This record gives sequence, C-alpha cells and structure tokens, in this order.
Amino acid sequence: MKLRLIGLSLLMTLVLALFAAVAQAKPNTLVRDSIPDKYKWDLNQIYADWTAWEQGLTRLQEIMSEYAGLKGTLAGGPQAILKAAKLGDELGMLARKVGQYASLNSAQDMRDNTVSARSQQVQIAFANFGVVVAWFNPELLAIPWETMKKWLDETPQLAPYRYGIEDLYRQQTHVLSADKEQLLAYFSQVTGAPSSIFGELSTSDIRFPTIALTSGDSVKITHGNYQNILSTNRLQVDRAKTFEAYYGIFYDKRNTYAAIYNGVLQTDWASAQARNYPSSLEATLDGDNVPVSVYENLVNTVKAGVGPLQRYYKLSKERLGLAEYHVYDGKIPLVDFKKTYAYDEIQTWIIEAMAPLGKDYQNRLRTAFDSRWIDVYENEGKRAGAFSAPTYGVHPFLLLNYNETIRDFFTVAHELGHCMHSMLSNENQPFASSEPTIFVAEVASTLNEALLLDYMLKRTKDPVERVALLCYAINSIDQTFYTQTMWGDFEWQAHKAVEQNQPITAQSLHDLYGGIQDAYSGDAVTIDEFYRYVWTRIPHFYRTPFYVYKYATCYATSAKLAADIMSKDKKVKAAGLDRYMTLLKAGGSDYPMELLKKSGVDLSQPATFQAIVDRLDQYVTLLEAELAKLK
Repeated sequence: MKLRLIGLSLLMTLVLALFAAVAQAKPNTLVRDSIPDKYKWDLNQIYADWTAWEQGLTRLQEIMSEYAGLKGTLAGGPQAILKAAKLGDELGMLARKVGQYASLNSAQDMRDNTVSARSQQVQIAFANFGVVVAWFNPELLAIPWETMKKWLDETPQLAPYRYGIEDLYRQQTHVLSADKEQLLAYFSQVTGAPSSIFGELSTSDIRFPTIALTSGDSVKITHGNYQNILSTNRLQVDRAKTFEAYYGIFYDKRNTYAAIYNGVLQTDWASAQARNYPSSLEATLDGDNVPVSVYENLVNTVKAGVGPLQRYYKLSKERLGLAEYHVYDGKIPLVDFKKTYAYDEIQTWIIEAMAPLGKDYQNRLRTAFDSRWIDVYENEGKRAGAFSAPTYGVHPFLLLNYNETIRDFFTVAHELGHCMHSMLSNENQPFASSEPTIFVAEVASTLNEALLLDYMLKRTKDPVERVALLCYAINSIDQTFYTQTMWGDFEWQAHKAVEQNQPITAQSLHDLYGGIQDAYSGDAVTIDEFYRYVWTRIPHFYRTPFYVYKYATCYATSAKLAADIMSKDKKVKAAGLDRYMTLLKAGGSDYPMELLKKSGVDLSQPATFQAIVDRLDQYVTLLEAELAKLK
C-alpha cells in the first residue's frame, strides 16, 4: 500500500507538472476570443460597459460647458482661479478615463469600426475641450505677475497649481491672445490627422505577407513574427527574406508615408511660428524648459562615440561567420541560443530582480501581474509594440505583444517601470502635477531593465545564456541610446529642411536617413536599400515628434541611478534609492532638468552621455572575453 501511495503521488506530481507546462505555454492562436482571459486586460475596471462610458462622455461635455461659463471671471481674485483650477482637474481626470477606455479598446482590435467610431467621438470631444479651455491661459496672463504672485503667496489652496501657473508665465511670450488660441484649437483635429492616417495605414490597412522559410514552414510576417525571426532564426538567408518581406510593406507605400510625414513636419513648423519660436525643436524643448544645448550635446557626443558600436558590429560579423553584416543580423545572439521565456515564468524573475527597489515596489508588481492590468499576446488587429497607459483614478494598463524572446522578456520589465512610475506619481501628487513629463518618463523603464540584466547575469550559470544577455545589453545601448539619438538627429534635420523651405519627398527622406545611418555604421555594416526607408515605420515620428531623443537622455539618467542603487557601498545605495523614489513620486511637480538634478544627474554635461559610450566599450570588451572562453 505504501508503494502504491508513492506511485500515486509521483503520478499526481507528473500530472500537475504537465498541467503547469500547458498553463505556461504561449497560446497558439491569433484569435482574441481564444486567448485565456488571464492574459488579457480587464478594461471594465475603467468602465463597466459602453453604457457607463457614454454616461462619462456625457458628463465630460457637461463639465466642459460649466468650464466655458467661467470665462471672464479670473480677474475676480484667487478664489475665482481656484474654482476654475478645481473644475479643470475634474475635467482632466474624467477626460483621461473616457479617453483611455475608448483608446485601449481600439488598440486591442483596430479593425473594429464601432470602437473606432467611439474613439473618434473622444477625439471630437477633446477638440472641443481644446476650444473650451483656450481662453484660460490668455485670461490668466492678463493678470500682472506681481498680482498673481501675491495671490499665490496668500492662498494655500492654490499650492497644487503654483508650478503650472509659474511655468505658464515663463512661456508668456508664446501664449497668444484668446481669439488666436481658440483659432488654433479649432485646427487640432486637422493637425492630428497625419498621425491618425499613419495609424490606419500601418495597422488597420496593413496586409502582412506570408513567406516560406528554409525549414519549409510558412510564416505570416506580422510585427511580432518579424521580431521573433530576427531574434531566433540563425540562418541569414531567412532573416534576409523576412526583412525584405516586412520592409517591402512600407517601401511599397513610401510616397504615401513621405506625404504623411511632410504633413507632420509642416504642422510642427506652423505651430512653432504661430507661437513665435525660431524652430520646431525649440518650440518642443521649451515645453519642458530644456536647453537646446542638451539636444546638441547628445547628438554630438553620440556621433563622436560610434567607435565601440562599430567594434561590436565587426565582432558580430566575425563570430557569426558572415561575409557581410546587415542590420537585420543585429538581433541574433552570437551563440546558438534557443531558450524561450514563458510569460508565466518571467513574472517571478522580474519581481525578484526589483528587490533593490524594496518590498513595496515588488508587491505593486505582483498586483499588476495578478489583476489583469496587462494584455499579453498578439492577436489579429491588435496594435503593434508595447506601451503603458496610465489611467488616473484607476491604475495603469499595459499592452504587450509577447513572443517569448529575450527582447520581449525585458520589454515586460520596461513597461512595468512606466506602470510603477505613474502609480507612485498619482499617489503622491495632486492631479495638477501628477503626470511626469516624457523627458523623465523613460528613466523608470530603463532602470528596470538594468536591474533585470544584473539579476539575470548573476542568476544564470549557462555561459551561452550569459553571452546572449550581454548581447542583449549591448543591443539595448545600441537601440535605446545610439539608434534613438540617430533618429533624433534625423528628426532635427528633417524639421530644419522644412524650415528652410526644402521639398520633402520619399527620395529626400531616403537620402537624409541613409546619410545619417552611414555615419553611424561606417564600414562595419552593409546598409540595405530598404533600410534607408526606416523612417516610414517609426510611430514616434508621426505621433510624437522629438520624443525619441528622450529615450537616450533617460537611458543616461537611469544608468547613473542604477549604478548607485546597485552599489556595494551601503550609504551610496541608500542615498541613491532615496533620490530615485523621490523622483518617481515627484510626477510633474518641477521642471524635468531640475528633478533629474535632484536625483543626482546633470544632463547639461556631455560627460553624462560619454559615460554610456564608455559603458558600451566595457561591455564589448567583456563580451570578447566571454566568447574567448566559449572557444
């Protein structure tokens, strides 16, 4: 009987192990309804259903009318300003809920015309919102600063709004009269059209080709499969075929993309001129009070520091035994590394990796994983890529297209950094100063990645996985620091071309991007013709111009903070952690450069960027040593 019980126990263990393996498997489907609910976000946590959403939209429009009725009252004194500010908070919080519910529902299947129509309802409401609030800034600025300062000093209830009011007065020369602000607001739907057109062309109307790999398998080249093949398929001929099929989609529509991007460039320049800025770059940077010298220092330092990057490319070419090294070879590990990272398994690793940030931070991560905040796997019609969507008054939601690669593994940690940042900001700041600027937003995400890399290098005993992790770290610096700066350089020069009345065509953008790419790659990489059209597929170029450089500045910031947090010196570690948590909780309560200085990072110094160039050089040297051991 005892032997029989042991046998049953062993059988039960095997059954449970088999069940666990099945539970962890990536769903073999692109049909959303066939994916288990635990891998899909629960947007009903925002609104119970579309009826509740419609009620929210109706209430939003009612508050907008109330807000419009306050026009002409601000000169009445601090209480009048306070009333408008509080109503503005209510309006803003509701607008975020209404907007996110429609936007996130649309993101999970962009082919759904009903949801798309509701998203347009929100866009129309937001356009009206811009018109409704357009009077506020000019009317506020009509009050002399001396009077306003006195009111702020004497009215404690205005404290949550002080930074925003002071910042508005700082930009006073760029705020137009009420009628002109209203006129610009009327055009918000028009100026946002290029972004919408790009989204429809690149997602809703995209047709993915199917190719036959050397193995005989047929694969539809979706965004996720494209990344997966480039990251895991060790046959260059398959990577080349995948690259050509994927970029062929965008190449065939290059003239349309050029026309769309020209619309973005012209919109940015028109807006800059309307607000009396000498350039589109200065108009964008001024919102964060960031000096142009920071942008220039970044671009110039990175351009001068491409040596370690090119050394890595040449090392990769040699290690992979390639006659030519192409951009599509950059994601393949330098060793035969076929390990996949099941989503259910990596959750524990990510939580453990964040131990240096404290138990409260780790518990928040558990909640995010366990409470259906995350939409994990790719499905037909789903928006590509990954993002975190903060929803004030609820919690953040995360969109992924998880494909079990090492890249996707780190992407989860990255997006959770955004999630934690928005949570801590919302909890510790009033609504008016709760939203971190984009200039700071990528710090938490890239710091999470740094901690995960450190954890995985310590955890694994497999020399092959160690090389793969180092390759990922180097590629992260390439993609997050070098490539984003290169893209920032492209945006800068493209905007300059419009400002100098130069024509924008598919050929001119091809030449511009290709020239910059050649300068970064040198003779280490063979640049395929299709790759000179990368600008056709980068969403940030069309949705948020002059965004991408912030990845590089944030990477430099997080590298410094991570070094302190992981220091063996207990005092340095404790001080670094305290400064970092203070940064996350600060939201948008001060100018981003000032917040970063308080955290111990000065981006006005080129040395901050040079440190990343030096780190890459160290990683490449370490990789050479690890590869030598494998030989």
